[in-house]
Amino acid sequence: MGFFGNQFSNVVEWEEYNDEVIFWKWANKEIKKGSKLIIRQGQDAIFIFNGKVEGIFVDEGSFDIETEIVPFLSTLKGFKFGFNSGMRAEVLFINTKEFTIRWGTKNAINIPAQGLPGGMPIRAFGTFNCKVDDYNILIEKIAGIKQQFTVEDIKERVISVLDQLIMKWISLEGKDMFNLQANSFEIAKGIREDLDMEMRKIGIEITGFNIGSVSYPEEIQEMANKAASQSMVGDMNKYTQMAAADSMANANGGSVAGDMMNMQMGMMMGKQMVDNMQNPQQNQAQNTQAPVQGSAGGQAPKFCPECGNKTEGAKFCSNCGNKLV
Repeated sequence: MGFFGNQFSNVVEWEEYNDEVIFWKWANKEIKKGSKLIIRQGQDAIFIFNGKVEGIFVDEGSFDIETEIVPFLSTLKGFKFGFNSGMRAEVLFINTKEFTIRWGTKNAINIPAQGLPGGMPIRAFGTFNCKVDDYNILIEKIAGIKQQFTVEDIKERVISVLDQLIMKWISLEGKDMFNLQANSFEIAKGIREDLDMEMRKIGIEITGFNIGSVSYPEEIQEMANKAASQSMVGDMNKYTQMAAADSMANANGGSVAGDMMNMQMGMMMGKQMVDNMQNPQQNQAQNTQAPVQGSAGGQAPKFCPECGNKTEGAKFCSNCGNKLV
């Protein structure tokens, strides 16, 4: 009896565990007498009989099915293993971890934008987090007809509705079309809420949603770069002043600021030389001191011919009274 009993014993477990698999179904037709159930860390085991959940087991460890599992099954608690007979049931192993999945728009999404009849085409990328939330709904909608369910299956479902949600929340938020990245938190929050409602229909909860980047068409990006360049040109005077200060503070030379200062000084000197060449007579008149005219039209000497005192342009010497004009 012992020999034949060992022949019929088996182990119910998820051996080929994979982080990318959300659930995996053990379906070996019959669970034999003496079988063991092994639940590893991060797994739950669900016994299913005729498509109905009989029991959910969440504690990790090794359990004797006949004595530790069957008594807790709703309709099979009175089941007795006999010689050469087994229990026909399925065991669904659930991966209980929270998954982080990368997403990206397959094609450019045309977001309504003022002045653009066809809309602004953008692409977006990021991640979302999810986990199994309702076992009964998951079994009813998915596990009843599938052997396993993977991260790729979840991703496919999310991507199928994501374009519409991105368009919806960018439009509702009314954000600057050219600065979506700065407003990505509010947009992502709305998308997560709508996406969670959609995925709960199959027993999956969306616990987080993140927009990592938003990209524009190449032409739009070039326009943004040109605008940034023009802004830098507008601030060139400020930059030159800062460069001059940096040059004086770093008298050792060789710095970019020093080169800018030298270039600026050279330009100023060159301009002055050109002005001097264009207006030689005017410059000469400015550099020549005009003589002091007396009341009779004569020129007063600079020094008194009698005492040598400086005249200061007066008609009479302030020292000796001599008439100068």
